[in-house]
Amino acid sequence: MNSKRLALMLLFFCISAVAQQKITVEGIYSGAFRTKGMDELQSMKNTNQYTVLNYDQSKRSFSIDLYNYATLAKADQIISSEDFGTLKSIDSYVFSQDEKQLLIATNTNAIYRHSFTANYFLYNRATKNLVAIADFGIQEPTFSPDGKQIAYAKDNNLFIYTIASKETKQITFDGAKNSIINGISDWVYEEEFAFVRAFDWSADSKKIAYIKFDETLVPEFSMDIFEGNLYPTSQTFKYPKAGENNSKVSLQIYSVDTNKTLTVDLGKYEDFYIARLQWTKDANVLSAQVLNRHQNNLDLLFVDGKSGKTSITLNETNNTYVDVTDNLTFLDNNSFVWTSEKDGFNHIYLYDKSGKLINQVTKGSWEVSSFYGLDAKNSKVYFQSTEDGSINRSVYSIDLNGRNKKKLSLKEGTNSATFSPNYEHFINNFSSSTQPTIFTLNAASTGKELKLIEDNSALLNKVKDFGIPNKEFFVLTTEKGHNLNAWILKPKDFDPSKKYPLFMFQYSGPGSQQVANQWNITNDYWFSMLTQQGYIVACVDGRGTGFKGAEFKKVTQLQLGKYEVEDQIDAAKVLGNYNYIDQSRIGIFGWSYGGFMAANCLLKGNDVFKMAIAVAPVTNWRYYDSIYTERYMHTPQENPSGYDDNSPINHVDKLTGNLLIIHGSADDNVHVQNTMEMMEALIQANKQFDSQIYPDKNHGIYGGKTRVQLFNKMTNYIKEKL
Repeated sequence: MNSKRLALMLLFFCISAVAQQKITVEGIYSGAFRTKGMDELQSMKNTNQYTVLNYDQSKRSFSIDLYNYATLAKADQIISSEDFGTLKSIDSYVFSQDEKQLLIATNTNAIYRHSFTANYFLYNRATKNLVAIADFGIQEPTFSPDGKQIAYAKDNNLFIYTIASKETKQITFDGAKNSIINGISDWVYEEEFAFVRAFDWSADSKKIAYIKFDETLVPEFSMDIFEGNLYPTSQTFKYPKAGENNSKVSLQIYSVDTNKTLTVDLGKYEDFYIARLQWTKDANVLSAQVLNRHQNNLDLLFVDGKSGKTSITLNETNNTYVDVTDNLTFLDNNSFVWTSEKDGFNHIYLYDKSGKLINQVTKGSWEVSSFYGLDAKNSKVYFQSTEDGSINRSVYSIDLNGRNKKKLSLKEGTNSATFSPNYEHFINNFSSSTQPTIFTLNAASTGKELKLIEDNSALLNKVKDFGIPNKEFFVLTTEKGHNLNAWILKPKDFDPSKKYPLFMFQYSGPGSQQVANQWNITNDYWFSMLTQQGYIVACVDGRGTGFKGAEFKKVTQLQLGKYEVEDQIDAAKVLGNYNYIDQSRIGIFGWSYGGFMAANCLLKGNDVFKMAIAVAPVTNWRYYDSIYTERYMHTPQENPSGYDDNSPINHVDKLTGNLLIIHGSADDNVHVQNTMEMMEALIQANKQFDSQIYPDKNHGIYGGKTRVQLFNKMTNYIKEKL
């Protein structure tokens, strides 16, 4: 054999070896496939610039750096932790309205999903002076609009820190654990209405509106915390389960000048939620979104800041539920932009200050998925939508009168945008199933790409070396005629003449989406790893999932787990009929709502599914919280059959396949009670199953080597049972 031929053969074998690198759980969950991004990207409001939080690995220091939109050139380093011994890290930051000061968080400690305490430092950009505003952890510090004061919460009470004097004044005094909370949301509001800060400054910095939560009558839930102690401790908190008492909420307005608090009269409402509060452009007018307990009637209230008198400016009703909007945006004259799905799809509307509809800004059989802002000077709105297909996201502009809609994103996949304050430029964040995240600078008038910021080319080359398969997107049509978005992953050496076991993944919760044309999240690499081990992996978004209109999303009302389970079973039957699928070896996996679904599918589809892995599953909707569950199911007292007919705990007698149930013992969201009661039901039905409890782990089940052990366990279970 001549030397040239030998060299070519060696090169071929080397290339083949590189292409056949194996993905491992250890590699995945140690961050081997992490994308590069722009951390804490924030657009400035007063200059045509943006900031990014950077980390210098060699110096182990954090910095907040300022860049020009037009050129992407670094204009300044606002602050570096290297220059201040007291600032060990920078976890997050927020500017004052004039952007001359900023609050920097460090030593962050999580409480629940969104809430945390942190030590906060006040930094003056002109003097370069860094001052701790407290020597203890606080919550949600917020600048007054004039930049002279900071309101924050501690131990369920509100405080005001005056910057010039460095003095702190307490403004509420009745806060107490598991009793009264001032200005910070309770557990269920935080989880289901997705906000923590329940206070807001008026535009003139003279008033603070806040929600007071009276948790006295809310039932308590307790969790044992082990942490290696001789005697476990108990964490007790207020958790309203479906049909139980919620916090009694009231709306308060505190006057900084008089040190007096006004309680807004909401006496016409009973058993209600204050889902949002926000001061308008008028310093004396507060807005609040008030929902009834069924969440099918929403009032946008305008509240007089002096008298507390309320008026209903806008009312929305629905025979199922009304979604709260985060896109309420006021113009200078207090007319406002609002998003709603009242025509069947989520769209943008413009109302005058009295609540009279001026016009519907966007229309069509597609959804506005994000609202980016309003350029008041040019009467132009910027938004993200699904107009290019429900699995894609594109960026658009449109005139406030609903004319001259223009597509600004250039590539098909998932695009999102951060606009400059003058709306001349935007940073586009793009990815697809075949392209890791790309950040580019684009012109807001045309969408033209002006400059590349980051393209993650190193990661793209890396995944090619590992032979990661591409997702094949398609529309799966069930025997009943339902058209469902789906993707499938096949082994790189796929042979259509072979029969492969099928492993299905889903979440399926109301309004969710798993079939999306975007770059891999961490678990996608695990699915790719399974294809390397001879499995086909598929995901189907059934009825009840989002971004295909209200009718598709809300069909599951009052019957969570009925149509979603039917669709997964029917989808498995369709896939099982593919020539290359072994229909006797179909498994399903899910987490949280997806765990609820996985268990249900194995039980109700025992002739279709051979195995299931249910992580942190709801097993009986009676055990879950009030706001989420009742939004879709009403109360158990009103809808007992809806709760019982579709909860897996009531179908354990149908188990014939292999079931693995996994739960964290300190899950404050879906309590381990769900799994314990499910296990007891299975035991009393004399059914064999497998289980794993993770001590002191919450709903995310992570920390240390936890994720590695968890996903190795699930991998081994799949290999053994499927």
